[in-house]
Amino acid sequence: MKLASAAQMRELDRQAIEEAGIPSIELMERAAEGVALTALAYLPRPKKAAAAVFCGSGNNGGDGIAAGRMLREKGVDVRVFLVGSREKLTPDAREEERRLTESGGALEPYDPESLAQAAWTNRAQVIIDAVFGVGLSREIRPDSPYARAIALMNGSPAPVVAADIASGVAADSGAVLGCAVKADRTITFTLPKIGQFVGEGALCSGQVTVWDIGIPEELTTKTVCTVQTMEEELAAEALPPRKADGHKGDFGKLLVVGGAVGYTGAPYLTASAAVRTGCGLVFLGVPGCIWPVEAVKCTSAMPFPLPEYEGMLSCDALQKIEEKLALCHVLALGPGLGRSQQVTDLVCNLLWRTEKPVVLDADGINALAEHMDVLDSRRGRVTILTPHDGEFARLGGDLSGGDRVGAARAFAMRYGCVLVLKGHRTVIAMPTGNVLVNTTGNSGLAKGGSGDVLTGVIASLLAQGATAAQAAALGVWLHGRAGDTAAEWLTEYAVTPEDVIAALPEGIRTILP
Repeated sequence: MKLASAAQMRELDRQAIEEAGIPSIELMERAAEGVALTALAYLPRPKKAAAAVFCGSGNNGGDGIAAGRMLREKGVDVRVFLVGSREKLTPDAREEERRLTESGGALEPYDPESLAQAAWTNRAQVIIDAVFGVGLSREIRPDSPYARAIALMNGSPAPVVAADIASGVAADSGAVLGCAVKADRTITFTLPKIGQFVGEGALCSGQVTVWDIGIPEELTTKTVCTVQTMEEELAAEALPPRKADGHKGDFGKLLVVGGAVGYTGAPYLTASAAVRTGCGLVFLGVPGCIWPVEAVKCTSAMPFPLPEYEGMLSCDALQKIEEKLALCHVLALGPGLGRSQQVTDLVCNLLWRTEKPVVLDADGINALAEHMDVLDSRRGRVTILTPHDGEFARLGGDLSGGDRVGAARAFAMRYGCVLVLKGHRTVIAMPTGNVLVNTTGNSGLAKGGSGDVLTGVIASLLAQGATAAQAAALGVWLHGRAGDTAAEWLTEYAVTPEDVIAALPEGIRTILP
């Protein structure tokens, strides 16, 4: 599903009005219809219900005014509040005010000190938020009437329906600009917006429904969106095919390098997830001191000992790793490595020297953080990084503005890598500037070891012949889908990384041809 920016939506509106000749007031009426119908769904007995509508001075406010009128026409007792200046009403919003007045309603100035308005809002059965649209770019001051109105809506027990976007959410990033409405439903127009699927915006948007307001399909079809959601259809296209007469060598050979004293679970989880996702042969190189533990744990992957120093891999392991890697297609590096100077030197040497695709995670990322020139040197080779926010910051990624999509895209383009920025709505950024936003997963995945499973899934798909972009995107989707399945079995509280591995086959089953 394509995700549009605010600029793209402005351009689509312009084309529809100026080139396709659709009156802007007609677009507004259709938008209001979607909002009003959604609000009515919360009101089984409209003629005995009350609603509060909060509108700004812009065209988003016009949508709200029109929706208020439509609710009145269905018998709902509606009060429509103007948050902002009546003098700044757009021409279409003024026309909607005229129609509201003609129907017997009124556009009331919002008064933050009015106890009567607050009481009405608190006893309403539904609230419509139409204060700010996708054009908002400035912070909402905490002492402003806008902030007071948002707080009033959020404090009401009634469900909130947002028109186009929850007020206070930045359309392009999902950042909250000071404060934001926490909507139960968002009726967004023509195309969904980036900010409704990432960052805090995803949490403020509730259930997002796209409403057709009549912009010609040929205009939306030719709109090129560099940000999309990762959906089941794309996942199915990315799944590597399996030959009916294939043998284990045909389905990829993966080398996992990781582990340290106290971190025996991480490499085991990575290797196990890789096997469960279909990789033909999985080798697991670990420090010699923990090799007996891994040998007992692993029944399908093949662990082998490597030179170690103080419970972690030493630089002397380089030759043996390279010998094994020469027989493999992909290297998964980092799970449970621990942190030491020898580990850092080993990781940097491996990244510098190998031409093989690498999936780098955990302490592999931490080792790279002080040597970003090594990542520069891999431009043109396949490198997939899977940091969480803290690791991303250590790599130099900037999330201070709350723009996960923009930060991930800038990093991937800067270093020529695929970046998997983990978290709620994981972002997968490509060197081309294209970005996918994942929509699977739940809080049950917020446990130690979950990232190790993800590394194994991505590396397995890469070894089986998926491209770097396909492996990263499908790996994240499958991992989240398995997490959702495991949560259905066990609740989000009880899910473990082993449960996610066990649920991977159900995710694969849903996208098989």
